[in-house]
Amino acid sequence: MPTYRKNLGSSGRRKGMDEKRLKVALVAGGRSGEREVSLMGAAGVEKSLDPEKYDVTRYDPLTDLAKIAANKDNIDFAFLLLHGLWGEDGTIQGFFDLLDIPYQGSGVLGSAVAMDKNLAKKLYQLNNLPVAAWQVIDSKSTDTPDEIAAALGLPLVVKPVSEGSSLGMTIAHNIAELGVGITKGLKHGSRVMVERFVKGREITVGVIGNDSVDPLPLIEIIPGKDFAFFDYKAKYEPGATMEICPAEVDEEVTEKAQLYGVAAHKALQLRGYSRTDMILSQENELFVLETNTIPGMTPTSLYPQAAAEYGLDFPMLLERLIELGLEGR
Repeated sequence: MPTYRKNLGSSGRRKGMDEKRLKVALVAGGRSGEREVSLMGAAGVEKSLDPEKYDVTRYDPLTDLAKIAANKDNIDFAFLLLHGLWGEDGTIQGFFDLLDIPYQGSGVLGSAVAMDKNLAKKLYQLNNLPVAAWQVIDSKSTDTPDEIAAALGLPLVVKPVSEGSSLGMTIAHNIAELGVGITKGLKHGSRVMVERFVKGREITVGVIGNDSVDPLPLIEIIPGKDFAFFDYKAKYEPGATMEICPAEVDEEVTEKAQLYGVAAHKALQLRGYSRTDMILSQENELFVLETNTIPGMTPTSLYPQAAAEYGLDFPMLLERLIELGLEGR
């Protein structure tokens, strides 16, 4: 039986649909190489959303885009839990914009910019954020591995320009490995970034907010001895990686990393939340690597860990992200 529920925005279609619970489309799965991670996260999110406040329906963009469009008048909010291409790159955000359905996190512009590692690094530079030297290679590039190594030095990190979860990423210690890494990276997209390797500690910094953005506590990521870096397996295999929150770094590094996290979020025109990865070099200098606009959202993922240390347990965090997504929509 209909009961009172506040109007959720300026859209006339939501007025008069007064029911107590917010009708949430939990959007997960999709087509990217991070599909399974997305589905795992969605299970935790669905379990943690208060059933007295939220009426949750699952949708998978791989099969359900037409269903979402057909049901648009019965959806108050979309919780997007897609990672990588066709989910974190602005495409699904544009789809929901066209349907006039609010969602958490960044819009089309910020999502697309952050997904393009080359463009993101240029914007970091313009905002005085330190980054490692890099070069972009595509299938038509004439630069040889020898020339790239001569310009940037070895070792080098090789990764697709528009992928997530370290898919297609390698570390090249010599010319032969660089050639193999570029070939592997190009299987994940038309462009590959070759970046100077900075040896040090991996730090990640989450932020939350719209107009006012607050940094979360730092997390240090320490892959197990069997992993050369924080690759896909190290990210998602239980026990493969040690995560320390708050990171055991001095106050000056903490403040600078949090400042950089907020600055990266703003430089990329992001909204709601994000998580920026950095390297703390052996010389105690920070380098910004990349920013995630839809961080992993299982209860034990990095961003929720930092939020819990900040004072937002997982259900509270989800509710806050929904509130931020509804602001100004």
